[in-house]
Amino acid sequence: MRDRAAASPDREVCGLVFGTRESVDSISVCANVAPDPERTFEIDPAALIAAHRAARGGGPMLIGCWHSHPNGVAAPSARDLASAARDGHFWLIVTPVALTGWCALADGFARVTLRY
Repeated sequence: MRDRAAASPDREVCGLVFGTRESVDSISVCANVAPDPERTFEIDPAALIAAHRAARGGGPMLIGCWHSHPNGVAAPSARDLASAARDGHFWLIVTPVALTGWCALADGFARVTLRY
């Protein structure tokens, strides 16, 4: 994630997170199809649908998403708060110097402790 973010320092990059409630097993990199990728992200819907189909077929469980914040703030932005599904999925936010974890809940984001 950090390498991908460093390669695109002026744009938000994004992807999907797979695993369990206890651990992240893998991540994927997805196209950011947002109309303004310098300030926001939108995961390519085709990648998202494919991940859900794969999980239903016994593949890896989709547990959340990740994206970068080129501005260096490793916390959910107002845009993140407005667009989150509030479904309990994880959000990982990567900056040039930090990686933070969050859980999208009904009343907003809760910080998640990452161990790696």
